[in-house]
Amino acid sequence: MDESKNSKPYDLEDRTLEFARRVRVFVKKLLKTIANIEDGKQVVKSSGSVGANYIEANESLSKKDFILRIKICRKEAKESRFWLKLLDVNEKCEKERKELVQEATELMNIFGSILRNSK
Repeated sequence: MDESKNSKPYDLEDRTLEFARRVRVFVKKLLKTIANIEDGKQVVKSSGSVGANYIEANESLSKKDFILRIKICRKEAKESRFWLKLLDVNEKCEKERKELVQEATELMNIFGSILRNSK
């Protein structure tokens, strides 16, 4: 797949890394309320965990371990989506939040598909 025609990286390691990076940039733009600081910490952790667990899945020693890691990827993507929705954003950040929620949803679906095809 030609990345110049598709804005999303084809490689899932690259895509999950880019998701985590985008989340970090987004969190820096938010109002520094107590809720946003705490929820921001959570979304930073969960978004990074998606990619970290995908790397672990690719290095797994057994099919059972691979499936477990992919389940964790899906869970962390779902958790990232939750925290993103919970953040208090102003109008200028709402479009970016929706894009990140969409990416988290797409990652959940991708990992769900990998799970279905791995059983």
